[in-house]
Formats: sequence, C-alpha cells, structure tokens
Amino acid sequence: MIIVLKKNAKKKEIMTVTNKIKALGYKPHISVGKDITIIGMIGDCAEKYRNAFEAMDVVEHVSEIQKPYKLASREFRKENTVIKINKSIEIGNKKVYIMAGPCSIESKELLFETAKMVKDAGATILRGGAFKPRSSPYAFQGLGENGLKYMKMASAKLYMPTVSEAMAVEQVGLLSKYCDIVQIGARNIQNYELLKAVGKQQKPVLLKRGMATTIKELLLSAEYILSQGNYNVMLCERGIRTFEDSTRFTMDLSAVPVLKKLTHLPIILDPSHGIGIREHVGAMAKACVAVGADGLIIEVHPRPEEALSDGQQSLLPDQFKILMKELDLVARAVGREVF
Repeated sequence: MIIVLKKNAKKKEIMTVTNKIKALGYKPHISVGKDITIIGMIGDCAEKYRNAFEAMDVVEHVSEIQKPYKLASREFRKENTVIKINKSIEIGNKKVYIMAGPCSIESKELLFETAKMVKDAGATILRGGAFKPRSSPYAFQGLGENGLKYMKMASAKLYMPTVSEAMAVEQVGLLSKYCDIVQIGARNIQNYELLKAVGKQQKPVLLKRGMATTIKELLLSAEYILSQGNYNVMLCERGIRTFEDSTRFTMDLSAVPVLKKLTHLPIILDPSHGIGIREHVGAMAKACVAVGADGLIIEVHPRPEEALSDGQQSLLPDQFKILMKELDLVARAVGREVF
C-alpha cells in the first residue's frame, strides 16, 4: 500500500512514519514529489495496518496499489523519474540522450576509435559489450574485465559515461566498478537473482525487454530491482519476436505510450536490435524519438564487415553522423531535443 503524507511534511514526521514501517518488519520506499511525499509499504498483508497509519496526524490518506508492479507503477509515483548519470545528463526530462558504440569491445584501439567518432557526432554515452551472450558457444564471448578497463579508459579520456551488460551475479561488482550504467540484457530479464543483485548496487540500470516478454512482465522484472532499493531503472524496448521474418525482430513502438501511462520510469529504445538491418536502423531511430523515447542505444562500428558481433546492424560512422542531425529535427518537432 502507499501512504500519502500531508503537503510539506517535515523530515522528522517522515522519519516517524518510516520508523513505524520498519518496526512492523517492512521496508519503506520513499517517493518525494514537488508537493507531497509518498511512502510505499510493500509486502504481504501490509494492508492490515492501514488504520494504524491513517490515524497518524501527518498522513493524508492510505490506499492500495492495484498493479502487481507496485514501485514501478504510476500509482506510486505520478511524476516522471529523472535519472542523473552525471552533472549534465538527466535521462527522463526534455532531452533525448543517445548511447552509441560497438556491439562488442573487440580491442582497445577499436573502442577508442569508435568512441571518438560517436562523441564527435553528438552521442553522450558510450556503449560496448565486455560480456556477450551469444546463441552459439563458439561465437566471440567478449573480452571480460579487460574490455571494461578499456571502457573506463575511454570514458576518462573522452568524458563519456558508459553502459555495458552484466550476464551473471558475479559480474555485477565488476560492472559497478568500471561502468556508469549496468545493462541487463533481453536474455536475462527473468534472471531474478541477477535482478536482485543489480538492485542492491546503486549504479543506474538499463533493463532490456525480453524477445518474448510482455509489458507486464517487463515491469515486474523492474520491480525486482526497485524492491532492493535501486530506483534508478531505465526500461529498454529492443524488439520482440513475432511471426515476421523479414526483420530480425519486430520493434514494438506501441510499447512506449503504453509504458508512459503505466510507469514513471524512463524509456530507452534500441533500433539496432529492434530491426537488425543497417539500412533501416535510421528510420526506426527517428520513429523511436517521435513516439516519445527518452533515449536511444545504437550500435556503430567503423568497419562492420569485420565486426565480431552484430555487424549487419551496426551503422557506419558517417551514417550515424547524418542520423544524429535528423534525430534532432524529429525531436524538436515533438517539443524535445537530442543532446
């Protein structure tokens, strides 16, 4: 249930409520809005204490959250969550941020080369996979910690925050150490121990929708992370598997307005995986901005024919540069701007 406090509740009064929640064996989840503070009391049988909290002078009213995803729901937080990556990047506000880079970190030289190209074109966050979930056990699996070290070096040199994927619980500490955003890939969206692990660390999390995952299941996976105390979660639509076989996946653009109504969390879109064909990535990227994305994650490679993974969907640097200008035009047409 959620406990809505009276307008301008004092810090001491908020502490009184949270201490009472803790004394009952629950974990308080606090959402501070412009005018009011909401405290979530999530767990089995929480509603039986409703009268006890309604009797407190600082409490305006108490209500139950109807959705199974409590903390991710608009019922818990009416205002959009804005996730701060550094002093200048705030995902979830008016600006649309672009994450770009190679699918895999193949070498230090290639990463630095690509990072400089995408930054010069206007991208603000560097992406790159150090641990790669591959369908074939014989395919390139990534450089592991060495790849993360290269990411850290590129980040320091170019002043770009970074995002990379954790595939297992034991990798979460490494990702938290080297990267600014920890990604959970489509294949791990229902790896609940991994979700809880990234929820226990405080780096922002980019949670990708599974290829056969419903919107409700996506939000319930986000709930696992939020329930552990990490509220810096971004949802990522990256295409779902349908009967259509002329593209790699089917980009579910309709998920964006639906999610915007259901949740306060920022929405990132991945047109590279969403369609999987280089010549169509730009068109899908522009559609993503038009439909309301808070950010995009795009694969770029200077020599995609030599790429060790996903070369067929990676944009060439010149294509990415042109696309960034086009994205800015689309963003301005819908009252936003590409940063």
